[in-house]
Amino acid sequence: MTVFSDLGLSAPILGALAAEGYSAPTPIQTQAIPPVLAGRDLCGIAQTGTGKTAAFALPILQRLAAIRQRPAPQTCRALVLSPTRELASQIADSFRAYGAGMPLSTAVVFGGVPIGRQRQQLARGVDILVATPGRLLDLIDNRMLALSSVQVLVLDEADRMLDLGFVHALKRIVKLLPRQRQTLLFSATMPKAIATLAEQYLTDPIKVVVTPAATTVERVEQSVFFVQSEQKRDLLATILRDPAFVRVLVFTRTKHGADRVVRHLTNAGIEASAIHGNKSQPQRERALAGFRDGQARVLVATDIAARGIDVDGVSHVINFELPNVPEDYVHRIGRTARAGAAGIAIAFCSAEERPYLRDIEKLTRRAVRVMPAPSLAGRSGPPDRQVEATQQDHRARHAPAQLAAKLGPRGGSLPAFLRDWKPAAAPRSKSPAGRAFNHAGRT
Repeated sequence: MTVFSDLGLSAPILGALAAEGYSAPTPIQTQAIPPVLAGRDLCGIAQTGTGKTAAFALPILQRLAAIRQRPAPQTCRALVLSPTRELASQIADSFRAYGAGMPLSTAVVFGGVPIGRQRQQLARGVDILVATPGRLLDLIDNRMLALSSVQVLVLDEADRMLDLGFVHALKRIVKLLPRQRQTLLFSATMPKAIATLAEQYLTDPIKVVVTPAATTVERVEQSVFFVQSEQKRDLLATILRDPAFVRVLVFTRTKHGADRVVRHLTNAGIEASAIHGNKSQPQRERALAGFRDGQARVLVATDIAARGIDVDGVSHVINFELPNVPEDYVHRIGRTARAGAAGIAIAFCSAEERPYLRDIEKLTRRAVRVMPAPSLAGRSGPPDRQVEATQQDHRARHAPAQLAAKLGPRGGSLPAFLRDWKPAAAPRSKSPAGRAFNHAGRT
């Protein structure tokens, strides 16, 4: 078994890793750290929760510590760009933890907070700067920061960084960097169009792919409820009454939708909070802290949190609304089953969202198991024929024979639940939470 000392890391870093309780590197760390230590550009692709941050943080710390050089005022030696404030803060915390035995400084800058304190942080210069693109450009435009001394550039969550929302800011930033630098890109997914664009910033890169692009975490049990849009909030409240849902992330497509879900859950007596782009930074930090310490066992988020929340013990991820970008589904469900744990991902799918579900199954090459929705409190009348027809159609498309033919020889072995597939499997429990997905039995 490979251990961290086999990767050529220095004693201070090994001591910090031992203090953090890390005994062995993950595959992305094993394959990425040696070439990064050697100074190569690198594009690394691995699932969320597999240790990508340490894969670039550890060699950067070692490189900067080996060159005894103080940063000039208002400059940085290593620049890490992140798409979200939460992710930026977590990356900076990792650098501080891994570099605890080294005389290196780390700062983090992002929007939503006063710029004055960040200017003070940068006045003397810092070794490692973690930033979101917008605030970084604000600091540059106000002559509070120069990028002329950057030796290493990291684009974390590179597919999102290079997406339309960041590409123009990134082009501006790259023009301000020295041509002679090391560039590292890390992500859980790398669509072909984005990969082509990413290659413009790399020189003779090493490519490390430890899992197929967009493969979902194997330890995540995935299921879907077909339900009308107007019944989703009632279904969510019904499910969340089950105490087995210990720490739950609920994803909505819009900010206002997240707030509406929180209000509905609060009225149902379920403690919940929301985190999205309309919240101030202090509000986001309070919501995240309350979720971590158990004050609120439900956090409702937009995709801003899909790549920016790293909370231990997330038992369930619920896609209240399916994303229209299938890669975002991978990032969402990656918030559970982290650090070797198991997890459960549940999706609510309305009739108009069926194309999104098909795109997700095509991308991940896995069928999502259909589960019968539990009875909703206060609902009466005959069964919803449209929902029933949707369920039957989905089951028919994913019967073992049809699915095997559809996926072809590259599809791999069928999941266990498909090998045992039956057209209308009844749930083994009638609890109000719909324990049809049964933690122990894995029906």
